[in-house]
Amino acid sequence: MKLEDLITRFSDTTEKQRKAIFSTLFIAENKLQTLFDNHIPELSLKQFMLLSIVRQSKEPLTFTQLGNLLGCSRQNIKKLAAVLMKKGFITIQQSPQDTRALCICLTEKADHYFQNDFSKYQEELSYLFEVYTDEEIETLFVLLSKLYTGIENLETKTAVENTTNI
Repeated sequence: MKLEDLITRFSDTTEKQRKAIFSTLFIAENKLQTLFDNHIPELSLKQFMLLSIVRQSKEPLTFTQLGNLLGCSRQNIKKLAAVLMKKGFITIQQSPQDTRALCICLTEKADHYFQNDFSKYQEELSYLFEVYTDEEIETLFVLLSKLYTGIENLETKTAVENTTNI
């Protein structure tokens, strides 16, 4: 089956389009992770995303906060952090706000990576979006941002169901 066939098959009703969107998100994530992991040998996509979030944050974030932002558990962040620390990209320090919590801090190696090594890959990322007009990018940004609200709705519903089933 070809992608075009799937698109045609799922385009005639809103319900089918919802299913197609959900599937597309899953497939796109897998394809992007495979492309990134195979193309950039020093970091996995998940490691890179963790470094990016830490880099963009104005204050130190705990493992729990980073897990919430990246949509994974504190334990997953801890595993990613251990690998990144071993590679020399981060240090792990006590949180200034909560002495029981740990935070991730970038090292000079991480700064160097973003300033030098990643710039060549950043240029390649432009290929991902070159098929869009500026207006389409803006629309996609708004719609993906709105998707987070839907995810939060689903998380709330699941939490309520889990609470009532106890």
